[in-house]
Amino acid sequence: MNSVQEIFNINEKLSKELNIKHNLALPKITKIVLNAGIGKQKEDNKAIEKIKKDLSLLTGQMPVVKLAKKAIASFKIREGMPVGLTVTLRKERMMEFYDRLVNIAMPRIKDFRGYSKKSFDGKGNITIGIRDHIIFPEISVENVENIFGFDITIATSANDDKQGYELLKLMNFPFYN
Repeated sequence: MNSVQEIFNINEKLSKELNIKHNLALPKITKIVLNAGIGKQKEDNKAIEKIKKDLSLLTGQMPVVKLAKKAIASFKIREGMPVGLTVTLRKERMMEFYDRLVNIAMPRIKDFRGYSKKSFDGKGNITIGIRDHIIFPEISVENVENIFGFDITIATSANDDKQGYELLKLMNFPFYN
């Protein structure tokens, strides 16, 4: 996906498909955000560190620990407790992660048929859920104690879902409908 010729071909096809003449008006991926909830391991610092280590292996940068803004007694969460981890990828790391996600990790998902184009948010962005982080080849299954899932949000500069769908379809994102 990195070669200039591939990007030029995608822009050319996208320009014809969406009937947009100017190259700077074409939609593109602006960022990819990974969010992992800690869940039941909120009090286990070793488990949080292992999740943090695995996310940093997947993305190439350290995740940020998100803390609870207010206490919720029914979930046994106090203000300031860690509740999740997030990583925002841009530019080269974003494109490298996207390439690994689409070409290596998604084909390894059990019974995978693709994602629905109804997963878009109305503004051209898509959020997908990954149940097992071990689908990525960077994670060795022998060293994993807890399998966790996370959400991936692919943010685009598209104006609507049609533009975002066309962009991701040309970038080989697997859709089933």
